[in-house]
Amino acid sequence: MTLPADRFLDREQSWLDFNARVLELAEDADVPLLERVRFLGIFARNLDEFFMVRVAGLTRRIATGLAVTGASGLAPREQLEQISARTHGLLERQARLFADDLVPALAKEGIEILRWDELAAEERERLNTLFASRILPVLTPLAVDPAHPFPYISGLSLNLAVVVRDPGSGAEHFARVKVPPLLARFVPTGRERFVPLEDVISAHLHQLFTGMDVIRADCFRVTRNADLEVEEDLEENLLQALERELLRRRFGPPVRLEVEDTMDPYVLDLLARELEVGPEEVFRVPGPLALAGLAALADLDRDELKFPAFIPTTHIRLAEVDAGKPGDYFAALRAGDVLVHHPYDSFATSVQALVEAAAVDPKVLAIKQTLYRTSGDSPVVDALIDAAEAGKQVLVLVELQARFDEQANIRWARALEQAGCHVVYGQVGLKTHCQLCLVVRQDSDGLRRYAHVGTGDYNPRTARRYEDLGLLTADAMVGGDLTDLFNRLSGYSLHRDYRRLLVAPNDLRSGLLARIARVVAAHQAGQATHIQFKLNNLVDEAVIDALYGAAQVGVPIDLLVRAICALRPGVPGLSETVRVRSVVGRFLEHSRVYRFRYGPDPEEDEVLIGSADVMHRNLDRRVEVLVRVVDPAAVAELDDILAVAMGTDVASWHLDADGQWTRMPGRDYQELMLSRKKGREAL
Repeated sequence: MTLPADRFLDREQSWLDFNARVLELAEDADVPLLERVRFLGIFARNLDEFFMVRVAGLTRRIATGLAVTGASGLAPREQLEQISARTHGLLERQARLFADDLVPALAKEGIEILRWDELAAEERERLNTLFASRILPVLTPLAVDPAHPFPYISGLSLNLAVVVRDPGSGAEHFARVKVPPLLARFVPTGRERFVPLEDVISAHLHQLFTGMDVIRADCFRVTRNADLEVEEDLEENLLQALERELLRRRFGPPVRLEVEDTMDPYVLDLLARELEVGPEEVFRVPGPLALAGLAALADLDRDELKFPAFIPTTHIRLAEVDAGKPGDYFAALRAGDVLVHHPYDSFATSVQALVEAAAVDPKVLAIKQTLYRTSGDSPVVDALIDAAEAGKQVLVLVELQARFDEQANIRWARALEQAGCHVVYGQVGLKTHCQLCLVVRQDSDGLRRYAHVGTGDYNPRTARRYEDLGLLTADAMVGGDLTDLFNRLSGYSLHRDYRRLLVAPNDLRSGLLARIARVVAAHQAGQATHIQFKLNNLVDEAVIDALYGAAQVGVPIDLLVRAICALRPGVPGLSETVRVRSVVGRFLEHSRVYRFRYGPDPEEDEVLIGSADVMHRNLDRRVEVLVRVVDPAAVAELDDILAVAMGTDVASWHLDADGQWTRMPGRDYQELMLSRKKGREAL
């Protein structure tokens, strides 16, 4: 059957739809006030990264002549035009929300965000002292004239465009003052009263331009292309190539110029000309700019204005493990698989505990671990270092190209190497995004391998904010598969035959397509079938077309997609049996689950979890892993998660055939999961 040409939604617009859902939460009066502030900061940060990567990529394609039409039928220039129009509208909503809603609502709670002319005299006096002692010494005014070329403007830095006049000659001059990025974005003036840092600087510009008349000062910021292009030379290792490219990132071409809407047209023209940005790349926004800095205000010690606090609990299967007896942990895994669901299940007492137990257990001979992202004070890295120093063989695959965490991963790689770990960087041309840990232990009955396969990073901080899944297992097949995969990643093995894993870029797409085809065959044979995906992004055309094919024969398909979805659900004759929902909430839904029902026998069903979304980059340009979950209790828990998340009574956004998302009321899925976890622990 011929499929319609317009069957794919534009991925960039779909991402903007996702960020609009984040903005909706900031607009929602039923969300606790400081959480609304946090969501607004997340919206702003998300948009920054979108321009730094996605918009920059489209711009680069046009500049290099590679402006091919995308799957949605839009050329890159058309996509940029749509992005510009949509983003202007979103930024207007953001500005109105901040000024007309959040600032007054915060003031009612005693938290005030003020401008300089709203401060009391004693507050200004305190800030005068603060400016002289803490701010003035780090400021550097940069003049622009024949002797001083226009300065380099670093990406996402907040700047003041200053116009001053020489009182003697009457000549006007332009200068740039960078707002120090390491100082507080909103400066406290007293108890829970704050003023933007740029206001404090603007009020004291006469101290920077002594003897000159300060005519005006307007805020602006530039977003630059920050997507790395690392060319790996066989004579230069990846670490050196990446360090060189990180220096280049600072000088990427501008893709967006944000200015305060009160900026003088002359100053704006000067900035646009010097930065070489076109009118479509200029965004005039009511101040203040750089609202990602609201995150600090969201962390104020006002618990009554936040989501209720919760403490992750230890998974019931690990509750009896004595941290002082590492053998207890491995005995628990020998008794059966453990499926952990973060942040509801504690990362510290499950995944982190695996590595820590392995590090101190004298029976453990080797640890093999992937690291894509982790925290600055990572207990996982500390445990790996302890293991190496104890004489265990430790292999760590550090992904140096984890976007925006490259510098941190370079530091971890060097620290691990210095401790005696074997550190490798994966395969040329591929990011290693899979989340794997393998422990080899000398048990009383022989060598046994213990493993963790997860959907999220080994980062204890994000494990408290991201929803993720992990399989902890002593299954011999999984352990054997991971052994083969690590040998491939660290050496020259060409092994590709796995029993419980699907591994990209070799067989993950084909594995998903084969399972969809099997569902179709079962449905055509009269069996009760079902496909359920829970993932972050659904973009790959081959998989989407396979889902369309399944829908056309009547297979029920339920998709829970956090961010980008290029599939059109509910199109007559194409996708009438497909339902697409999205959940956005206090935790970032990050887990990936792929469930295939082939008929009445549940033992024939397949459920897989892992690191891969259905995107070209995941399936073609990364090492990703999905593991089949077979333990009945773990499968039942996954089914429960999917049933709750996709329930008709749960609050979520629903996607229609025209690509429009509609918010539907209902019970909060994440609160339901919190209460269910507490209920289980109480049993």
